[in-house]
Amino acid sequence: MRILFVHQNFPGQFKHIVPALLARGDEVVAMGMGDYAPPREMRYVRSHARMGTGKDGHPWSRDFDTKVIRGEAAFRSAMALREAGFTPDVIIAHPGWGESMFLHTVWPKARIGLYCEFFYRSDGADTNFDPEFPLDQEEEQAARLFVKNAGNYLSFQHATRFMSPTHWQAASYPEWIQPRIAVIHDGVDTRAVKPNPDVSLRLSNGLNLTRDNEVITYVARNLEPYRGYHKMMRALPDLMKLRPNAHFIIVGGDGTSYGASPPEGKSWKQIYLAEIEGHIDHKRLHFVGHLPYSTFKAILALSRVHVYLTVPFVLSWSLLEAMATGCAIVASDTSPVRELITSGVHGKLVSFHDVDELIAAVTDLCQDAEHRAMLGQNARERIVRAYDLHTVCLPRQMAWIDQLGMA
Repeated sequence: MRILFVHQNFPGQFKHIVPALLARGDEVVAMGMGDYAPPREMRYVRSHARMGTGKDGHPWSRDFDTKVIRGEAAFRSAMALREAGFTPDVIIAHPGWGESMFLHTVWPKARIGLYCEFFYRSDGADTNFDPEFPLDQEEEQAARLFVKNAGNYLSFQHATRFMSPTHWQAASYPEWIQPRIAVIHDGVDTRAVKPNPDVSLRLSNGLNLTRDNEVITYVARNLEPYRGYHKMMRALPDLMKLRPNAHFIIVGGDGTSYGASPPEGKSWKQIYLAEIEGHIDHKRLHFVGHLPYSTFKAILALSRVHVYLTVPFVLSWSLLEAMATGCAIVASDTSPVRELITSGVHGKLVSFHDVDELIAAVTDLCQDAEHRAMLGQNARERIVRAYDLHTVCLPRQMAWIDQLGMA
């Protein structure tokens, strides 16, 4: 089968599927807008936008303009591929940035499958969830989100099959399309992501940590309110008093992945760190930024208690990886998290909005080794049973692709 993958940041969610397809002999071509060094068995085409988003149009339509610009870039790359003799049987695309909108005009007979990560909603999800960041004009935001989803709607028209990583994310989509969405997670390689009682890690300041140290971890792609960074920071002064020997490792970048950007010239990291300045011990607080994956796994294996916080939004891979590592997890009691964690069974759930509840849950787990061990074991068993890459998710993904090819 000839398969074209389209993702603005390839490989993205397709990083496990592509090697499996190549291994069984499928012809794979990928298209994206970033740098990627493909294996010698496949071809990668980098698309380039011919223009930037203008500032003279209607402000509500600028996001859609950006998607059309990206869609045109992918369209022209597709035309070049067709002229070079490539015609895919199947196109698998992430529609979130617009690249998939015009591909059907280049290859009208190709079957298109879409990776459905998130459909923006004005209620019941991330929008206006945190009262600390209220919307002044809710009706206007609803209108903006309606236009923001326009690229998704256009991509839906010519797609045959759909796939979403969680039930909650699938349920964010319009009701008429939900029955057509197969829920298949990207998967966790539980052979590689697992407990490691012998782990040790030397930080950049020379401190060497092992499982004998009390280590509390927090992970986000970027340190921002969407992932509860402000709540974690506000919990730190009391946690440091209550756990005087604990070290706190904070993983994540200084940028913004989701939600509003911070005031110009600042980062969310700086803003909330400044808020607690004078009330924490900097020698026990370790910001490690973005890390090589091997170091990231070591930090999870060190963790005595792992904190995961999020508004109702796309579920982070890091939560499943922490569960696969056997971490004792304190997480926000929000809809996407509840799909993975039953409180008291696989971890402890606390209100996203209640810092005191977060402090109490982390402190309780630090004091109860037996409870930590039970939660961590249950968490890993859940991931191995339902989200393992090799035995569950990848076989289902491959079957979904085969069914798409036969549609």
